[in-house]
Amino acid sequence: MLVSYNWLKNYVDLGEITPEQLAEKITKSGIEVDHVTYIAEKSTNVVVGYVASCEKHPDADKLNVCQVDVGEETLQIVCGAPNVAKGQKVAVALPGASLPGDIKIKKVKLRGVESNGMICSLKELGLDPNYIPTDVADGIFVFPEETVVGESVTSLLNLDDAVLEFDLTPNRADALSMLGVAYEVAAILDQPITLPDETLNITSKESAHDVISVEVEAEDLNPYYGAFLIKDVEIKASPLWMRNYLMAAGIRPINNVVDITNYVLLEYGQPLHAFDYDRFASDKIVVRCAVDGEKITTLDDQERTLAAETLVITNGKEATAIAGVMGGANSEVVGETKNVLLEAAYFNGASIRKTVKATGLRSEASTRYEKGIDPNRVRRAGIRACNLLQQYASGTVLADVVEFDALDRSESIVEVNTNRVNERLGTEIDAPTIAAILNRLDFTFDQAGDDFTVHVPTRRGDITIFEDMLEEIARIYGYDHLPYTLPVGVAQSGGLTGRQALKRMVKNYLQGVGLMETMTYSLTNGEDISKLISPEVNEQNPQGVSLAMPMSEDRKYLRLSILPELLHTLTYNQARNQANLAFYEVGNVFISDEETLTKQPTELLRASGAVTGRWVEHPWQQEVKDVDFFVVKGIVEGLFDFLQIPVTFSPAKLADMHPGRTATLEVDGNIVGFIGQLHPTLEKALDLKATYVFDINLDVLIKKYDGEPSFSAIPKYPSIERDIAFILDDTIHAGDVQALIKEVGAPLVKQVKIFDVYQGENVEDGKKSIAYSLLYQHPDKTLKDDEVEASYQEVVESVNQRFNAYVRS
Repeated sequence: MLVSYNWLKNYVDLGEITPEQLAEKITKSGIEVDHVTYIAEKSTNVVVGYVASCEKHPDADKLNVCQVDVGEETLQIVCGAPNVAKGQKVAVALPGASLPGDIKIKKVKLRGVESNGMICSLKELGLDPNYIPTDVADGIFVFPEETVVGESVTSLLNLDDAVLEFDLTPNRADALSMLGVAYEVAAILDQPITLPDETLNITSKESAHDVISVEVEAEDLNPYYGAFLIKDVEIKASPLWMRNYLMAAGIRPINNVVDITNYVLLEYGQPLHAFDYDRFASDKIVVRCAVDGEKITTLDDQERTLAAETLVITNGKEATAIAGVMGGANSEVVGETKNVLLEAAYFNGASIRKTVKATGLRSEASTRYEKGIDPNRVRRAGIRACNLLQQYASGTVLADVVEFDALDRSESIVEVNTNRVNERLGTEIDAPTIAAILNRLDFTFDQAGDDFTVHVPTRRGDITIFEDMLEEIARIYGYDHLPYTLPVGVAQSGGLTGRQALKRMVKNYLQGVGLMETMTYSLTNGEDISKLISPEVNEQNPQGVSLAMPMSEDRKYLRLSILPELLHTLTYNQARNQANLAFYEVGNVFISDEETLTKQPTELLRASGAVTGRWVEHPWQQEVKDVDFFVVKGIVEGLFDFLQIPVTFSPAKLADMHPGRTATLEVDGNIVGFIGQLHPTLEKALDLKATYVFDINLDVLIKKYDGEPSFSAIPKYPSIERDIAFILDDTIHAGDVQALIKEVGAPLVKQVKIFDVYQGENVEDGKKSIAYSLLYQHPDKTLKDDEVEASYQEVVESVNQRFNAYVRS
């Protein structure tokens, strides 16, 4: 927000405070002022001159020799501006004048003709060329006829003005208007505020109801629409003071009608739109959502295709404006406009934000609708604009406002107690001081001793609870007046909850085996929301929880899986020549069984990881090893062993996962996650090398993990190891055989490990060899060979019967 210091003085008496001092006070009160910039502080000794004559230069086709009356004398000035002409009143830099760019004006000869000064353009006087009116962008500026010759141009063009650039936080939408800033400054300086004249002298006996009607089909998106009719307007340049203020605020002047709507936008923070009533070509305004694919040519001469959710203003037949964003070219105010239809409306901010995202259009109007406008200023802003159109466009305002009105204008009510304020702030502020602060803020209130019932004006929609009101009191009281105190209280020790303990154990383990912790966004986009969701979560048919007002379409949904963001992190790092990566994250995912939320979504705690590249890169005793399924399985098995929770792995086919290298994790027969390699198609889409992932539901493990490690005595008796290799069909999973060996071999078989899988020579096609190492041990005696052999043969027979396998010789 750009705030003109001179414009602000129209509302608040700033006394002798300099722009820099004012900026410091505003910043200390909570609104940061980034910069203070003077419009043209180096333009001196520039006055209004009258071009008494203008003749062609004898030796230069593009130069003119002008005789210019500057009040006390007539000067001869050679000018190259294409639009200079006799009878104009122009800005003249006298000999000795200084202009921006360290330009000093001297008496010179141009092609043999003496020139005693310079006729200046607005750019040469130091105004930003981006905001100079287009009709004088390439030439000199011409003052209105009534301008006094010899008068200082500095005051006429507001060149001594300073512009304060505010860096507003999202909650301070009220400061997106001059009146909002004026209320803030008045409170800081403890000065009264002078409000604009909103009286409207209606002389027309004709009612606007006789020529226009309003129909709103989307009441939730447009709870208020007001239409004003102004007839017989004269399109011309707006008054100089208004053009000065607009340029200072970063808006290029166009003509009086458009400038007035922009001026009121900046003054009230209320967007307005002016239609050419005759080109509007209808006696009915219909506000509706666009038909999907409907087209409109906007004021920037771009044809735009609209989505079905885009709110539009129509004449009952075709769209004439994108509501709250930009008008249509088919009803634009032009030089021949005679009758103006003025719109003052309240549009839903979330709807406008979606439209901005969909169309790529952002305007001063849309910015204010997105952040929220004051419902009590909508109609008043329309009246203010009509008042200005009467004065500066010679328009006749028709009686009555044609309205659709379902707008809630109720104020927030906040209870404030003096003792509670002092407890929070550590102060000793008394009730009269709080009352004075509320008066400075222009808040109405009822007081009963130390208790206040504050009626917060609708311009301050950010204040709804006590803490908001507490901040206002602290700001105006002065943060620098708050006492410095050390924290007081009794130190209390506490322990970790079971959830916290498990999180810490999981993180310690994963970091210990070489994975790096990440913290990714818990918000994701519409494409990633459905990717890599664990089977037990998918069984609940979760609905993606979307934000009502997302900051970005890429961060619109609460995540159902951590993995998509982890994969984006891998891609980001791999693109920067980081080939060997192992990341994990412990965090929440959010599920709901409702498309429209009526209750909070369920939060599930999960541990997810993604690994790619080499697992062992520079060994001195081992071989170089790439990440594969068994590396990730080993990480996950180690985690469950660390937590002393038995887990089994079952082959699975999951979306976005490699069909032959994926398994679910099961505890007590229930799925608690999955591991495996990404599907090659997804790896290619993300530009990733072979990547393996895991995802574990920690909420289920919390019920199994008691936080206490279990211990067993060191075995007194020796163990016996027996190796066995089976030839079986290559469709049989090693884990199923392993589980059967444990089941049949119990209680003597304490451990079963796979140490070899082989296919090739001496193994027939369609078969594979899997070798297991069995550890036999009895807790109370030394096992004999015949006991081990009996158990061993029982294992062989069981595997043979269940899987049609035989022992490899």
